[in-house]
Amino acid sequence: MTRAEALSLVREYVKTEGLVRHMLCVEAAMRFYAEKFGEDVELWGLTGLLHDFDWEIHPTAEQHPSAGAPMLRQRGVDEVIIRAILSHGDNTGVSRDSRMEKALIACDEITGLITAVSLVRPSRSILDLEPSSVKKKWKDKAFAAGTDRSGMESAAQDFGIDLWGEHVGNVIAAMRTIAPELGLVGNIQ
Repeated sequence: MTRAEALSLVREYVKTEGLVRHMLCVEAAMRFYAEKFGEDVELWGLTGLLHDFDWEIHPTAEQHPSAGAPMLRQRGVDEVIIRAILSHGDNTGVSRDSRMEKALIACDEITGLITAVSLVRPSRSILDLEPSSVKKKWKDKAFAAGTDRSGMESAAQDFGIDLWGEHVGNVIAAMRTIAPELGLVGNIQ
């Protein structure tokens, strides 16, 4: 499957632009890490782009991502991608064994937190966002109260990347590369 085909699949099933942006964020972070570790950038990117394609049609933990896997198989998606997507669901019973599977879970929720922090800044931009600003909001338990902070910490640890020493900065850098697509340029000239 090409990136264009994957994006078309996402657009077919996802009508909420915020969810599309989330998948673009995860794609960018996955591409960043694939390049960093000398892995297959296209494979990792497609995994990030497709990981939540079925969330709107299967919006429960019992359904997502398990019910989406047969749909991906029908479209000819590589089984390595499908397994990684299944591994990001805690209810699937699919363990996270490969570096790509660990990267997917490490990049997933942190992108949402970074987006939220960007949007409450005076600039409304990721272009001037630093990890220290994310950490400050992280400590405010009322901010993005629904996020699983301990899950994000353990995912980064399982991936072998220090959350504050490297991971948050890496994900910010990856997201900056597509800031216009994400609506995160803000009022930066």
